[in-house]
Amino acid sequence: MESALSIKGQATIPKAIRDHLHLGPGDRIKFFVHPDGSVVILPKIPTSTLKGIVPSRRNRPASLQQMKSAIADSASEGIRRGKRR
Repeated sequence: MESALSIKGQATIPKAIRDHLHLGPGDRIKFFVHPDGSVVILPKIPTSTLKGIVPSRRNRPASLQQMKSAIADSASEGIRRGKRR
């Protein structure tokens, strides 16, 4: 595929490439130049689209009350087993 460069230095990205990269009007792209001289064009993905990509933790952090209760339960269990400090 080819595209001509305008006087202003602009080029039209061919439709097949736009479709492949899921690009639409107003989308931003990034250019990467490799040491061998080749250039790669990638869509710039907004961080908002990454929301939800990592599953949330099922176990939420314990509250202070839950921690105190767990410590008390463990301490009373230790006393029942004869493990005093």
